[in-house]
Amino acid sequence: MVVLKFPVLDLDKLTSREYNPGPLRERIFHFSHTSMSKLKAKANQECGTENVISSFQSLSAFVWRSITRVRNLAPDQQTSCFFAIGARDRLDPPISDDYFGSFLYRAQYDCKVKELLDNGIGWNATKLHELIKTQDGKSILQFYEEFAKAPFVVPRGSDPKPLGENGVIMGGSARFDMYGSEFGLGRPLATRMGYANKENGKITASAGCQGGGSVDLEICLRPRIMSALEADQEFMSFVS
Repeated sequence: MVVLKFPVLDLDKLTSREYNPGPLRERIFHFSHTSMSKLKAKANQECGTENVISSFQSLSAFVWRSITRVRNLAPDQQTSCFFAIGARDRLDPPISDDYFGSFLYRAQYDCKVKELLDNGIGWNATKLHELIKTQDGKSILQFYEEFAKAPFVVPRGSDPKPLGENGVIMGGSARFDMYGSEFGLGRPLATRMGYANKENGKITASAGCQGGGSVDLEICLRPRIMSALEADQEFMSFVS
């Protein structure tokens, strides 16, 4: 067994509750099965493929592009889409279902704002698809081997996006049934993440409350950017 010694001796640094992401607004946006199908068809049609781009990749590209548009960034600025990718099935052999815990890997795609906005969601979704496809077991194991040699702790509030206010972080999973557990209070209207999972540009996906292949996105943005997103006709045309 390999013992990992983290380079932090002061436990207060690991348990600190000081976290201030700044002013944020959050909202749950519901995308029905019909909207998801339309986005998938649109992305595949634009890049000349058939069912190559998944519905979630199409949704991610659409939301990233929409948020970047309403942020009114300069065309030559960089923007990023950060993914937390499930790594269980990418290893050979895959991680057993009996393993209790998360096994994640991170991936990020960067481009110029002009590139993102001048092209449709098909171009954006293709880039995300290619990025995710390259995250194989070899690259994931390499990351963890390097981590074992030089372990580190990421303090809460440190931004994993090197592009700061210009990027988005896609998290959560639309495959996990968040509404399957009943606690005697009736079926909830939406699923909300905890305070520590909220920062500017953080998007958390979960299976839609209506089921049937729908998806709910909890989106956190600066107040004025959220207001602009809510007023964006193209974005809201896909929101149920």
